[in-house]
Amino acid sequence: AGAAEGGDCFRASEHQHVRYNPLRDDWVLVSAHRVKRPWQGQLEKPPPEDVPRWDPKNPLCPGATRANGEVNPKYEGTFVFPNDFPALQPDAPEPDDNDHPLFRAAPARGVCKVMCFHPWSDLTLPLMSLPEIRAVVDAWAELAKELGASYPWVQIFENKGAMMGCSNPHPHCQVWASSFLPNEASLEDRSQRQHLSQHGVPMLLEYAEQEARRKERLVVENADWLVVVPYWATWPYETLLLPRRHVCRLQDLSDSEKDSLASIMQRLLIKYDNLFEVSFPYSMGWHGAPTGSYLEEDCKHWQLHAHYYPPLLRSATVRKFMVGYEMLAQAQRDLTPEQAAERLRSLPEVHYKKRPEEV
Repeated sequence: AGAAEGGDCFRASEHQHVRYNPLRDDWVLVSAHRVKRPWQGQLEKPPPEDVPRWDPKNPLCPGATRANGEVNPKYEGTFVFPNDFPALQPDAPEPDDNDHPLFRAAPARGVCKVMCFHPWSDLTLPLMSLPEIRAVVDAWAELAKELGASYPWVQIFENKGAMMGCSNPHPHCQVWASSFLPNEASLEDRSQRQHLSQHGVPMLLEYAEQEARRKERLVVENADWLVVVPYWATWPYETLLLPRRHVCRLQDLSDSEKDSLASIMQRLLIKYDNLFEVSFPYSMGWHGAPTGSYLEEDCKHWQLHAHYYPPLLRSATVRKFMVGYEMLAQAQRDLTPEQAAERLRSLPEVHYKKRPEEV
């Protein structure tokens, strides 16, 4: 560690510094000293607590009519259907040839699906049972395999909470399969390929082994999985969910690994809700080796993982904004990843809504 001005010893919890993100090949500014500043900015409304269990006007509910006139079945578990307003469609004309290198376009095709986790609108993943969460994991793996048979990228993602742009409280996620590798996938493909060629071990396999030993950024772990606030985290309580063994894709998980995945997801998401005693908003998604034509290629540089990006910073009503310096220069955070991990790690694993009432 270098010396700060005035001869003081560097302390990550108190002094500004930048950290490298090898997965994205970029840097984040950590300004730990700013965590003490008073907040006078925007306050968010906490999510509603009075969501009805079933609402005939909610297009995600069993038996409800969707915007296109189709009626949902009276499903009792997970339910997958085509997105009624898809960003990608399987058939579209190709753009004309580019007439200048600064004005390039390329074809984009795909399919978009919606997956309901549960028939009840007033449940979220942390409040679901382990068998119910396991059914979600199974459906994810099936969709990844089914759509991955023909599409090179299958993006499974969940936007939870109005703060993350989710307009419907019913527990659900989206699955977009595309004929191209999106930017984040291309970036992670390149960085992981480079790491394997230079170091002889998959980047995130080595990273998981290091974090399991160091423990300072560990949030929860079990025999097959661990969750950390990554060393290079951008969002205040961002986490990275990693398998302990080398596994490239969701559909490659064993039955026991799917069970332990359901368990560790439940534990993490209960801690998230317990942090500010609110249904914790986030965007999360799975990244794994590309599929489609890539199934025939060597993808051993890839390691399956899930990113959780929650916006809340200080309370249920104070969020982090990615604006100004972050949009124009680089990502910046106040709370250190180690401090965030310690806070999450110390939280109980019984959901605040299920705790026995104090007499």
